[in-house]
Amino acid sequence: MMSELPLDQVRTLLAVVDEGTFDAAAAALHLTPSAVSQRVKALERRTGRVLLQRTKPVRPTESGEVLVRFARQLARLERDARGELGISGAGEPTRVSVAVNADSLATWFLGALTRVAQEPRLCFELRREDEDHTAALLREGLVMAAVTSSADPVPGCSVRALGRMRYLPVANPVFAEAQLGGPLPEALAEAPVVVFDRRDDIQDGFVRSLSGGRGTASALRHYVPTSEGYAEAVAAGLGWGMVPQAQAEPLLRAGRLVHLAPDRAVDVPLYWQQWRLDSPALAAVAEAVTATAAQTLRG
Repeated sequence: MMSELPLDQVRTLLAVVDEGTFDAAAAALHLTPSAVSQRVKALERRTGRVLLQRTKPVRPTESGEVLVRFARQLARLERDARGELGISGAGEPTRVSVAVNADSLATWFLGALTRVAQEPRLCFELRREDEDHTAALLREGLVMAAVTSSADPVPGCSVRALGRMRYLPVANPVFAEAQLGGPLPEALAEAPVVVFDRRDDIQDGFVRSLSGGRGTASALRHYVPTSEGYAEAVAAGLGWGMVPQAQAEPLLRAGRLVHLAPDRAVDVPLYWQQWRLDSPALAAVAEAVTATAAQTLRG
């Protein structure tokens, strides 16, 4: 097997993944579908790996994800080099794609982006995803960086700690009086609960922490998949929930929420992972994100 990876074959693989089909990739590359198929097959022979699942849409295999990520990083380096040489398209901005969880997006992350110098001009493309799953977008090469709960670096990425986001168990005062009488673990296991989505298990984890690892929050669940909407649903009395401290504190001061266990909270560690590239744009974003996190998250 030859070690060299022909760049035309790598770029063709990326086009197939991005476009979803061989025919669509052929149209985008101004090639015939047969030529696209031959390039992909040649790359598979060269690497000795199956790189694509021939489904609709096409999906990369685990080996294919490695090459797709490489192709995206290569494209990023090429754009940076063109910009430094002054041969990029007139007025063409640099695009930085980042995966970030909804609670960070609603509380501190946008403030970080306002600190990034806009010379050269940058465009941000944010992908909202749960912090437990943002690393998957990095692994697939769909984003250049991510706010994630994983301290284990994705291959080809660097990682640094940002801090801990604190969540408070809270409820509307009237709801708490009506629904949460008696021992708290048993009450929370029966009372309506507000959950972000079906992958959100922070409420279940909090109940287990109160009951020695047993039980979960109630099966009576309201799903509210926006950070702002989630906090408002809890404040409105739809159910109890774990609300980020930055969002909960103003509502606590206003008397719209009460803290259900003042001596308890849940801290979720957050990390910044990014491609290990010498990209000035990515470095500028990383510096602003880590500086803002240091000021807003718990140490």
